[in-house]
Amino acid sequence: MILITWNVQWCRGMDNVVDPARIARVARNLADFDVLCLQEVAINFPGLPGSSGEDQVSALAAALPGYTAVYGPATDTDDGKGRRSQFGNTIFTRLPVIQVYRHLLPWPADASVLSMQRMALEAVVLAPSGPMRVVTTHLEFYSATQRMAQVEALRRIHTEACGHARAPRVSGKPGEPFQAFVRPATAIICGDFNFKPQDLEHGRMIAAPDPGAQRLFDAWMAVHPNEPHPPTMGVFEKTWPLYCCDFAFATDDVIANLRTVSVDATVDASDHQPLMLELAD
Repeated sequence: MILITWNVQWCRGMDNVVDPARIARVARNLADFDVLCLQEVAINFPGLPGSSGEDQVSALAAALPGYTAVYGPATDTDDGKGRRSQFGNTIFTRLPVIQVYRHLLPWPADASVLSMQRMALEAVVLAPSGPMRVVTTHLEFYSATQRMAQVEALRRIHTEACGHARAPRVSGKPGEPFQAFVRPATAIICGDFNFKPQDLEHGRMIAAPDPGAQRLFDAWMAVHPNEPHPPTMGVFEKTWPLYCCDFAFATDDVIANLRTVSVDATVDASDHQPLMLELAD
């Protein structure tokens, strides 16, 4: 199983061209992936530099036949013309999608900085090794207060899922909303976290779990224990320092099956670099 996570900057490359089809093409050139987690995917946001307000979810889906598209808008506003403008995260997968959860993350008031609503998109997929939760997110950039609150929320969501795995809920009849589906503890939580490996938020993500939850591990650190995280930001955007802010955190059963974890430093179709995980079947 191969998973790629990538902040695609509303499909805008370093040439300032917005091109969803290029994002799909580059991702497929990276690997024959099973799961593609994208952050910063827009619908009807013509104010974004280079964008005409295109429906990027539909454009990406058209360029990725055979993949199921799951979208989770964090920002969802009226454009003043009777249409919705949405901005958020997307999961494309060719694995069966058992159930989808869309979690709005905390947004405590912080009037000192710019900020926007953030969310975590969760898809329970049937991986070769069994059911797995794939969660992709994009945390606040400007506010450390909001970002830490969002980290704590991710931990609570993970703890809740582990509780469901230990004690599956009573199921209603097939075809009704009370029908219960598996929600496993096994998980990969990935995306653009907007913190660095040395930051407090990173330490909190991999800290001792809440009671009843499985611990989360940094996938890069598990496979490359003696190597610093490679930069995922600033490789081509020369006005930014080089640093890593894109991660994949996973439970120990996923970590045990990791073959490779890599960052592609050659891709310039976004201001971030894609992070790729390969798991044994």
